[in-house]
Amino acid sequence: MPSLSEIAHRHTRLGAADIAWLQLLQADWQIIADLSFADLVLWLPDRDGDGFWAGGQIRPTTGPTAYDDDMIGEHLPAGRRPLVDTAYEQRRVTREGDPEWRNDVPVRTEAAPVRREDRVIAVIGRNTNLLGVRPPSRLEISYVQTAGELIQMIARGLFPAPGQRSDHADSPRVGDGFVRVDATGRVQYASPNALSLYRRLGVAGDLTGELLTDVTRELVPLRSRPDEETLSAVLGGRAHRDMEVDAGDVALIARSIPLRPRGEREGGLILTRDVTALRDRDRELITKDATIREIHHRVKNNLQTVAALLRLQARRIDAPEATTALEEAVRRVGSIAIVHETLSHAVEETLDFDGVADRLAKLVTDVGSLSAAIRVRREGSFGMLDAERATPLAMVLTELLQNAVEHGYDGEVSTGDGEIVLAVDRRSATLGVVIDDDGRGLPAGFDLETRASLGLSIVRTLVESELGGQLVLGASATGGTRVDLSIPLDRP
Repeated sequence: MPSLSEIAHRHTRLGAADIAWLQLLQADWQIIADLSFADLVLWLPDRDGDGFWAGGQIRPTTGPTAYDDDMIGEHLPAGRRPLVDTAYEQRRVTREGDPEWRNDVPVRTEAAPVRREDRVIAVIGRNTNLLGVRPPSRLEISYVQTAGELIQMIARGLFPAPGQRSDHADSPRVGDGFVRVDATGRVQYASPNALSLYRRLGVAGDLTGELLTDVTRELVPLRSRPDEETLSAVLGGRAHRDMEVDAGDVALIARSIPLRPRGEREGGLILTRDVTALRDRDRELITKDATIREIHHRVKNNLQTVAALLRLQARRIDAPEATTALEEAVRRVGSIAIVHETLSHAVEETLDFDGVADRLAKLVTDVGSLSAAIRVRREGSFGMLDAERATPLAMVLTELLQNAVEHGYDGEVSTGDGEIVLAVDRRSATLGVVIDDDGRGLPAGFDLETRASLGLSIVRTLVESELGGQLVLGASATGGTRVDLSIPLDRP
């Protein structure tokens, strides 16, 4: 389905500023559709004067639709709907005396010019399915009256308000809570949902006739209120603004639209929404995230303690083989600790693995006298990985890099000569990792199936079982050793 911008560029002479104005209107026209109980269609004038193009369409959430089919992109020839032609040419709101019949459904139609500055740049059609019209109550009367005033404001170029848009993702809708105030800020009508919200705040009676700003000021503690200017501007219906009030037990968002159907402000539309449950959920998520980060921090501390104890024990043992085994255990524990330390600073249970890989390379090459002559160079990026993949992958890289340092060179390298290349190729469904050293290579007759050391056995188990990947060892182009890892990223 084409966008408003695409249709406008293809079929009209509207400029960028005109399109931006229409997009601003579309951002808020669900309010008008719901207040009108009617479908809205945005008609854009053809560049050659041959009718109009449907650039947008919205259906009401408060009543049945008048259109079963999507209208966007359709061409309306001149003369087919005189109301649209008249609204555009005479720059005024036009109404149909008798309803149209569409598929055995009576539809009341209306058209209003969309004015920007001193020009009419489009026409907005309002179409009401009369089968869904109920006997008018105070709510319906207030809704329709307010919708009519907003339509008049569109025709005068007073709505939407330039540059004004709610910053809240949870911006209230008509059905969440509707309050209409007069020019002094006194409540003329409050819908049942809006009244229920204020009852939760502590209102005992009706809101009608009350100054909404004063009522809210008395019910909400000072520390939970926005500044006085915002409170008065929003709840007095004086400015296109919104605000959020969190009184602890009750949280609400209020949005204000001044009503100026004849130019001067005559009142205001205030939409309210009870977001208490949403804010409670947000707080729970924040608490949960903080708890998870604290757990990762404590696990990292515990692992570092274990590594320190193993290191201390290695210093007290005279047997070289036992000392070597304990030092390898220290490195393995350290690689896991690095992952948990990174996760302790992450907002989610994912982490940028490039930093982890670089730290692991430094951890391996900083140990022992030989390692000072070897450097690890990373090519490519691992990107973001979840914790379930990051931990085993960290151990795999530690073992493979350590094997390259210990067995690939074995004292045969001078300072600055040894290089291990860690190449990463991340695609949509697969992570490819190559560790390529320029050492002395694998021993003759090496077979991973029969001659694997403890470190390689750990690597195989982690790659195949934990990561669901594949491991291949062979000779590199430089005569050293090349390890290829292929790890699926779409594996649950």
